[in-house]
This record gives sequence, C-alpha cells and structure tokens, in this order.
Amino acid sequence: VQLVESGGGLVQPGGSLRLSCAASGFTLRTYRMSWHRQALGKERELVADISSAGGTTYYGDSVKGRFTMSRDNGKNMVYLQMNSLKPEDTAVYYCKAELILGPRQYWGQGTQVTVSS
Repeated sequence: VQLVESGGGLVQPGGSLRLSCAASGFTLRTYRMSWHRQALGKERELVADISSAGGTTYYGDSVKGRFTMSRDNGKNMVYLQMNSLKPEDTAVYYCKAELILGPRQYWGQGTQVTVSS
C-alpha cells in the first residue's frame, strides 16, 4: 500500500501548482481521499477532501475558491489544483486515504510547497 505525492515546488505569490497523489496497493474507489498540510511549527490541517466517487468536496476556509480537489479512480490518482497561491500556503502537503467502511487509513510522505518571491 502506497500513496506518493508529487508536484510540489517553489512558486511566486499568485502562481499555481498542481499536486498529484498516486495510490497503489488498494482499491481507491472505496476510500475517501483528502489533502492536508503542515506548516513549520504548526499543526497539520485539513485542506480539502473528496467523496469516494468524487461527487462531494469540502474545502477549508483558507483555500476555498482557490484550490480544487479531484480524483480519477480509474487511474488511481488524486489531484489538488492550487491557484492564486499565497505565502501562507507554504507547507508540506500530504495525501490521506480513509476506508469508507472501517478504520483503515494511509498517509503519503508529503511534498513541499513554498510560495515566495
């Protein structure tokens, strides 16, 4: 079982990045997926999540209107499109999978996003 994030990097304020999370070793469509982030010295926070079929999404207040989460169960992929990035979006971003019926959950290793001029 593995979740591997990619797409992080350094971007200027106002720029965009697209994070990807590749899932393997389990059936993605039976898991609710979410993105979390943790800035230096702060607690990890929920950024966005998406239902198993992709029909329902939730966004934290700080990213609403700027970030869009999506998934492709056929490709075992989850995405986070981040637009209008701000310095306060700087953090390590993590992908998480939670089994719909049961306590099982998995985390990726994280990808660094730095927003700076």
